[in-house]
Amino acid sequence: MATSLLLLLDDIASALDDVALMTKVAVKKTAGVLGDDLALNAKQITGISADRELPVVFRVATGSLINKGILVPAALVLNLLLPHAITPLLIIGGAFLCFEGAEKVLHKFLHLENSNNKIDSTQTESARIRGAIRTDFILSAEIIVITLGVVADKPFFTQLSVLVAIALLMTVGVYGLVAGIVKLDDVGILLLQQPYSAGQIIGRAIIRVTPWIMRFLTLAGTAAMFLVGGGIVLHGIPALHHTIEHRIHVSAPNIASLLMIFANGICGICTGALVVAFVNATKTLRAKFT
Repeated sequence: MATSLLLLLDDIASALDDVALMTKVAVKKTAGVLGDDLALNAKQITGISADRELPVVFRVATGSLINKGILVPAALVLNLLLPHAITPLLIIGGAFLCFEGAEKVLHKFLHLENSNNKIDSTQTESARIRGAIRTDFILSAEIIVITLGVVADKPFFTQLSVLVAIALLMTVGVYGLVAGIVKLDDVGILLLQQPYSAGQIIGRAIIRVTPWIMRFLTLAGTAAMFLVGGGIVLHGIPALHHTIEHRIHVSAPNIASLLMIFANGICGICTGALVVAFVNATKTLRAKFT
């Protein structure tokens, strides 16, 4: 009996070690998406009144947990029953991300404003939350699929444990950082009120830097839509991806990684432009026949 119990405990310890190792590998693989996720979500929260920032972050984080609660079992079932369906679904999600990025750029440069500008703050906040949760769903799907690729040959318990661990780590990490970023100005004001000169200097520096950080995150968030979406689309078309990757490695091996990021961005811009053109053409045709 004692020997059996020791063997069982040893098996559990081995399984947990395997889960920890695979989780560490998955974190490294998804680190790039984590950065994009952070930039996109911080951008979505920017501009909300100070008293609503943390409640909005909390609601988006809750939505993100729900997203992952749907995606983890869905990914496991798809991997078991229809493994070939994952890539097309990811491509659709990537194309939608590119579409959102292209729309934001068009609205910015063509000054396309909503005809109804008198939208109350609650509606604006709800729209931002829905947009953030929708974007999170696509990025979370990519994180889950990348993680699933890391543990594809592992037992089901290891797959489930690693996916759940990554889902929780990414949600807490991303939205914890987002909450910290949107509250930077409050930290600066608090430091300004301290009697110590060093604290006041730091507080003043934080207040001056915070608007620039927010502007950077706005730009980075839009760029991330094209980079992540374009990367998903490009990786989903193996022939095109391998051709571009091969030519880059042959012509400029020293900056291959940088050029691949550029290629993802170009693919994202082209995809976004095509989807916007298709959507607008569809709207025009529908208007003619209705």
